[in-house]
Amino acid sequence: MAYPDDASETPDTLATVYDFGDFIMLWEHAQAIDNGNYGRNHGIAYIGNNGTLVLDRGGWEVIPEKDRMEAVAPVKRSDDGLANNTKNFIDVVKSRDFSKLNASIQAGATVATVCQMGNIAYRTGKKLTWDKQKGLFTDPDANRLITPEYHNNYKLPKI
Repeated sequence: MAYPDDASETPDTLATVYDFGDFIMLWEHAQAIDNGNYGRNHGIAYIGNNGTLVLDRGGWEVIPEKDRMEAVAPVKRSDDGLANNTKNFIDVVKSRDFSKLNASIQAGATVATVCQMGNIAYRTGKKLTWDKQKGLFTDPDANRLITPEYHNNYKLPKI
C-alpha cells in the first residue's frame, strides 16, 4: 500500500484475472502511480491477435502486433463523455424518466459487481467462483464481504 495509514481495504496496486469462459479479462490498477500501461495513467486495452485497441477519456489508438496490421494513429476524443454521462444521469434523476439513461442501471450494477469481485478475492486470498443465478459466490467467506459492515449501527434502507 502506498498510503498505509488511509482507510483502504484493498491495495492501491492490484491485478485480477477474471475467467468468463468465453474470454479472459485482466484488470490492473495502480493508484497514485502515473504513466501506467501504454504510457497512460488510466484507460482500457482490448488485446487481440492482430493488435491492441487502447482507449481512455482522452481518445484511442490501435497498436499493431508485428506485421499483422497497420497502426492507427491516436485519435483525440470528440467530446467529453464523462461530463455528458454525468449530465444525463442528473437529468434522468430529476425527470425520473429512466428510459432516457445513456447506460442502464443494470449495466452499472454489473460493472460494480465485477469490480468488487476482485477486491473480495484479494481480501479472502482465494480463487472465487460466482453463481450468477444466485448473485453470490460459492464461498461463504466471500459472501460475507458482499454487504459492507456499516459503522454506528447504520442500516442501508430497503427500497
